[in-house]
Amino acid sequence: MFGERRRRVIDDTTPIDFKNVEFLRRFLTETGRIVPRRISGNSMQRQRELTRAIKRARQIALLPFAGPDGY
Repeated sequence: MFGERRRRVIDDTTPIDFKNVEFLRRFLTETGRIVPRRISGNSMQRQRELTRAIKRARQIALLPFAGPDGY
């Protein structure tokens, strides 16, 4: 199920920006949930930055709170 979703963040110097929606979408499931760090392969600090950026993007309506079905 998650085998194809597994991504490793190779470059830790890449900034995580809440305005970079295409980058953030890679860490969301089809239902709009944030992919856990054991699946995404991020470090704890990078996962916190990623979560904070996704939540900020949701607040200003760049990303949806729910998936395409509305759940």
